Amino acid sequence: MSDNAQASAAPIVQLEKVNKYFGKLHVMQDIDLEITPGEVVVIIGASGSGKSTFIRCVNGLEEFQSGRIIVDGNELTPYGKGGKSLQTIRTEVGMVFQQFNLFPHLSVRANVTLAPTRVRGLDDAQASKIADRLLERVGISDQADKYPGQLSGGQQQRVALARALAMEPRLMLFDEPTSALDPEMIGEVLDAMRELASEGMTMMIVTHEMGFAREVADRVIFVHAGRIVEQGSPSQVFDHPQHERTQAFLSRVLKH
Repeated sequence: MSDNAQASAAPIVQLEKVNKYFGKLHVMQDIDLEITPGEVVVIIGASGSGKSTFIRCVNGLEEFQSGRIIVDGNELTPYGKGGKSLQTIRTEVGMVFQQFNLFPHLSVRANVTLAPTRVRGLDDAQASKIADRLLERVGISDQADKYPGQLSGGQQQRVALARALAMEPRLMLFDEPTSALDPEMIGEVLDAMRELASEGMTMMIVTHEMGFAREVADRVIFVHAGRIVEQGSPSQVFDHPQHERTQAFLSRVLKH
Protein backbone atom coordinates (compact mmCIF):
# COMPACT_ATOMS: atom_id res chain seq x y z
CA MET A 1 0.00 0.00 0.00
CA SER A 2 1.35 3.43 -0.90
CA ASP A 3 2.33 5.93 1.78
CA ASN A 4 -0.17 8.47 0.40
CA ALA A 5 -3.02 5.95 0.52
CA GLN A 6 -2.13 5.02 4.08
CA ALA A 7 -1.96 8.64 5.14
CA SER A 8 -5.45 9.41 3.77
CA ALA A 9 -7.22 6.28 5.06
CA ALA A 10 -8.98 6.19 8.41
CA PRO A 11 -7.35 3.70 10.80
CA ILE A 12 -8.85 0.24 10.99
CA VAL A 13 -6.99 -0.42 14.26
CA GLN A 14 -6.37 2.16 16.99
CA LEU A 15 -4.70 1.57 20.33
CA GLU A 16 -4.58 4.46 22.79
CA LYS A 17 -2.52 4.23 25.99
CA VAL A 18 -3.22 0.51 26.35
CA ASN A 19 -1.88 -1.17 29.47
CA LYS A 20 -1.99 -4.89 30.20
CA TYR A 21 -0.81 -6.76 33.28
CA PHE A 22 -0.35 -10.41 34.15
CA GLY A 23 -0.39 -10.05 37.91
CA LYS A 24 2.42 -7.63 38.67
CA LEU A 25 4.04 -8.12 35.25
CA HIS A 26 3.40 -5.07 33.06
CA VAL A 27 3.30 -6.66 29.59
CA MET A 28 1.86 -3.74 27.59
CA GLN A 29 2.93 -0.27 28.64
CA ASP A 30 1.05 2.75 27.26
CA ILE A 31 0.81 1.32 23.76
CA ASP A 32 -0.26 3.81 21.07
CA LEU A 33 -0.70 2.55 17.52
CA GLU A 34 -2.75 3.17 14.39
CA ILE A 35 -2.99 0.80 11.42
CA THR A 36 -4.65 1.80 8.16
CA PRO A 37 -6.61 -0.50 5.82
CA GLY A 38 -4.36 -2.54 3.55
CA GLU A 39 -1.28 -2.02 5.73
CA VAL A 40 0.93 -4.97 6.64
CA VAL A 41 2.49 -4.45 10.07
CA VAL A 42 5.06 -6.93 11.34
CA ILE A 43 5.82 -7.03 15.06
CA ILE A 44 9.24 -8.31 16.11
CA GLY A 45 11.04 -8.68 19.41
CA ALA A 46 12.53 -11.21 21.78
CA SER A 47 10.46 -13.97 23.35
CA GLY A 48 8.51 -12.61 26.30
CA SER A 49 8.51 -9.03 25.02
CA GLY A 50 4.71 -8.89 24.77
CA LYS A 51 4.25 -9.38 21.00
CA SER A 52 1.63 -12.13 21.13
CA THR A 53 -0.27 -10.45 23.96
CA PHE A 54 -0.36 -7.33 21.79
CA ILE A 55 -2.34 -8.92 18.98
CA ARG A 56 -4.43 -11.12 21.28
CA CYS A 57 -5.72 -7.93 22.91
CA VAL A 58 -6.68 -6.57 19.49
CA ASN A 59 -8.88 -9.63 18.94
CA GLY A 60 -10.37 -9.52 22.44
CA LEU A 61 -8.70 -12.79 23.41
CA GLU A 62 -6.89 -11.06 26.27
CA GLU A 63 -8.31 -8.46 28.60
CA PHE A 64 -6.45 -5.21 29.16
CA GLN A 65 -6.63 -2.97 32.20
CA SER A 66 -6.63 0.58 30.80
CA GLY A 67 -6.72 2.49 27.54
CA ARG A 68 -8.80 2.00 24.40
CA ILE A 69 -8.71 -0.44 21.48
CA ILE A 70 -10.88 0.34 18.45
CA VAL A 71 -11.11 -2.14 15.57
CA ASP A 72 -13.03 -1.04 12.48
CA GLY A 73 -15.13 1.34 14.58
CA ASN A 74 -15.84 -1.22 17.32
CA GLU A 75 -14.39 -0.32 20.70
CA LEU A 76 -13.03 -2.79 23.22
CA THR A 77 -13.05 -1.57 26.80
CA PRO A 78 -10.86 -2.57 29.75
CA TYR A 79 -11.49 -5.85 31.54
CA GLY A 80 -13.19 -7.44 28.53
CA LYS A 81 -16.42 -5.45 28.83
CA GLY A 82 -16.70 -5.10 25.08
CA GLY A 83 -20.23 -6.47 24.79
CA LYS A 84 -21.52 -6.37 21.25
CA SER A 85 -18.28 -4.80 20.00
CA LEU A 86 -16.32 -7.83 21.19
CA GLN A 87 -18.65 -10.19 19.32
CA THR A 88 -18.42 -8.07 16.16
CA ILE A 89 -14.63 -7.91 16.29
CA ARG A 90 -14.37 -11.67 16.64
CA THR A 91 -16.43 -12.14 13.48
CA GLU A 92 -14.55 -9.47 11.49
CA VAL A 93 -11.00 -10.34 12.56
CA GLY A 94 -9.33 -13.57 11.48
CA MET A 95 -6.51 -15.06 13.51
CA VAL A 96 -3.95 -17.77 12.81
CA PHE A 97 -2.13 -19.16 15.83
CA GLN A 98 1.17 -20.95 16.42
CA GLN A 99 -0.74 -24.19 16.85
CA PHE A 100 -3.28 -24.98 14.17
CA ASN A 101 -6.29 -25.47 16.47
CA LEU A 102 -8.14 -27.58 13.90
CA PHE A 103 -10.87 -30.02 14.87
CA PRO A 104 -9.24 -33.44 14.38
CA HIS A 105 -12.55 -35.29 13.95
CA LEU A 106 -13.67 -33.05 11.06
CA SER A 107 -12.44 -33.14 7.48
CA VAL A 108 -10.45 -30.25 6.08
CA ARG A 109 -13.52 -28.96 4.24
CA ALA A 110 -15.68 -29.27 7.36
CA ASN A 111 -13.13 -27.30 9.40
CA VAL A 112 -13.37 -24.45 6.91
CA THR A 113 -17.17 -24.50 6.54
CA LEU A 114 -17.85 -24.46 10.28
CA ALA A 115 -17.69 -20.69 10.78
CA PRO A 116 -19.66 -19.71 7.65
CA THR A 117 -22.53 -22.00 8.65
CA ARG A 118 -22.58 -21.34 12.39
CA VAL A 119 -21.60 -17.67 12.51
CA ARG A 120 -22.61 -16.24 9.14
CA GLY A 121 -25.68 -18.44 8.77
CA LEU A 122 -24.89 -19.77 5.30
CA ASP A 123 -26.31 -23.07 4.14
CA ASP A 124 -24.07 -26.09 3.59
CA ALA A 125 -23.86 -25.65 -0.17
CA GLN A 126 -22.82 -21.99 0.09
CA ALA A 127 -20.27 -22.74 2.79
CA SER A 128 -18.84 -25.64 0.79
CA LYS A 129 -18.31 -23.39 -2.24
CA ILE A 130 -16.46 -20.90 -0.06
CA ALA A 131 -14.32 -23.67 1.44
CA ASP A 132 -13.39 -25.10 -1.95
CA ARG A 133 -12.43 -21.65 -3.26
CA LEU A 134 -10.29 -20.86 -0.22
CA LEU A 135 -8.58 -24.26 -0.13
CA GLU A 136 -7.63 -23.73 -3.75
CA ARG A 137 -6.42 -20.25 -2.89
CA VAL A 138 -4.02 -21.59 -0.27
CA GLY A 139 -2.93 -24.46 -2.50
CA ILE A 140 -4.47 -27.51 -0.83
CA SER A 141 -7.72 -28.13 -2.69
CA ASP A 142 -6.66 -31.75 -3.19
CA GLN A 143 -6.68 -32.31 0.59
CA ALA A 144 -10.30 -31.24 1.22
CA ASP A 145 -11.62 -34.67 2.19
CA LYS A 146 -8.71 -35.64 4.43
CA TYR A 147 -8.51 -35.13 8.19
CA PRO A 148 -5.98 -32.83 9.89
CA GLY A 149 -3.97 -35.76 11.22
CA GLN A 150 -3.30 -36.90 7.65
CA LEU A 151 -1.68 -33.58 6.70
CA SER A 152 1.76 -32.10 7.21
CA GLY A 153 2.18 -29.19 9.59
CA GLY A 154 2.44 -26.74 6.70
CA GLN A 155 -0.75 -28.07 5.18
CA GLN A 156 -2.57 -27.86 8.51
CA GLN A 157 -1.52 -24.24 8.94
CA ARG A 158 -2.83 -23.43 5.46
CA VAL A 159 -6.15 -25.04 6.43
CA ALA A 160 -6.16 -22.75 9.49
CA LEU A 161 -5.54 -19.78 7.18
CA ALA A 162 -8.41 -20.83 4.89
CA ARG A 163 -10.67 -21.23 7.94
CA ALA A 164 -9.86 -17.70 9.12
CA LEU A 165 -10.48 -16.28 5.64
CA ALA A 166 -13.87 -18.02 5.45
CA MET A 167 -15.24 -15.33 7.76
CA GLU A 168 -14.30 -12.68 5.16
CA PRO A 169 -12.32 -10.73 7.77
CA ARG A 170 -11.37 -7.09 7.44
CA LEU A 171 -8.17 -7.76 9.42
CA MET A 172 -5.92 -10.80 9.77
CA LEU A 173 -3.76 -11.44 12.83
CA PHE A 174 -0.91 -13.95 12.78
CA ASP A 175 0.75 -15.11 16.00
CA GLU A 176 4.06 -16.70 14.94
CA PRO A 177 2.30 -18.91 12.36
CA THR A 178 5.48 -20.78 11.38
CA SER A 179 7.05 -21.37 14.80
CA ALA A 180 5.59 -24.88 15.18
CA LEU A 181 6.62 -25.98 11.67
CA ASP A 182 9.60 -27.94 10.44
CA PRO A 183 11.96 -25.71 8.41
CA GLU A 184 11.01 -27.25 5.07
CA MET A 185 7.32 -26.46 5.69
CA ILE A 186 7.74 -22.80 6.59
CA GLY A 187 8.01 -21.58 3.01
CA GLU A 188 4.62 -22.87 1.90
CA VAL A 189 2.83 -21.00 4.70
CA LEU A 190 4.79 -17.80 4.08
CA ASP A 191 3.95 -18.04 0.37
CA ALA A 192 0.23 -18.10 1.20
CA MET A 193 0.69 -15.07 3.46
CA ARG A 194 2.66 -13.23 0.77
CA GLU A 195 -0.22 -13.69 -1.64
CA LEU A 196 -2.67 -12.41 0.95
CA ALA A 197 -0.53 -9.32 1.52
CA SER A 198 -0.30 -8.69 -2.24
CA GLU A 199 -4.11 -8.73 -2.42
CA GLY A 200 -4.35 -5.85 0.05
CA MET A 201 -5.42 -7.63 3.24
CA THR A 202 -4.73 -5.65 6.40
CA MET A 203 -2.40 -7.79 8.48
CA MET A 204 -0.70 -7.73 11.87
CA ILE A 205 1.99 -10.40 12.00
CA VAL A 206 4.13 -11.54 14.92
CA THR A 207 7.05 -13.49 13.48
CA HIS A 208 10.69 -14.44 13.89
CA GLU A 209 11.10 -14.72 10.10
CA MET A 210 13.12 -11.55 9.50
CA GLY A 211 13.56 -12.08 5.76
CA PHE A 212 9.80 -12.43 5.37
CA ALA A 213 9.24 -9.32 7.50
CA ARG A 214 11.61 -7.30 5.33
CA GLU A 215 9.83 -8.49 2.19
CA VAL A 216 6.13 -8.05 3.04
CA ALA A 217 5.92 -5.38 5.75
CA ASP A 218 4.85 -1.82 5.15
CA ARG A 219 5.94 -1.14 8.72
CA VAL A 220 8.04 -3.05 11.23
CA ILE A 221 7.48 -2.54 14.96
CA PHE A 222 10.10 -3.59 17.48
CA VAL A 223 8.68 -4.37 20.93
CA HIS A 224 10.81 -4.68 24.06
CA ALA A 225 9.55 -5.22 27.63
CA GLY A 226 5.99 -4.29 26.71
CA ARG A 227 6.83 -1.07 24.89
CA ILE A 228 7.05 -0.06 21.25
CA VAL A 229 10.71 0.92 21.16
CA GLU A 230 11.09 1.59 17.44
CA GLN A 231 9.05 1.45 14.26
CA GLY A 232 9.48 2.32 10.62
CA SER A 233 9.84 0.86 7.17
CA PRO A 234 11.75 -2.44 6.88
CA SER A 235 14.80 -0.63 5.53
CA GLN A 236 14.72 1.88 8.38
CA VAL A 237 14.40 -0.72 11.13
CA PHE A 238 16.61 -3.48 9.71
CA ASP A 239 19.31 -1.39 8.03
CA HIS A 240 19.37 1.74 10.20
CA PRO A 241 18.01 0.90 13.67
CA GLN A 242 18.18 3.90 15.98
CA HIS A 243 17.56 2.44 19.41
CA GLU A 244 20.24 0.40 21.16
CA ARG A 245 17.69 -2.28 22.10
CA THR A 246 16.73 -2.72 18.45
CA GLN A 247 20.38 -2.83 17.44
CA ALA A 248 21.16 -5.49 20.05
CA PHE A 249 18.18 -7.64 19.05
CA LEU A 250 18.92 -7.49 15.33
CA SER A 251 22.60 -8.19 15.86
CA ARG A 252 21.59 -11.48 17.48
CA VAL A 253 18.87 -12.62 15.07
CA LEU A 254 20.30 -11.46 11.73
CA LYS A 255 23.68 -13.15 12.12
CA HIS A 256 22.11 -16.64 12.21
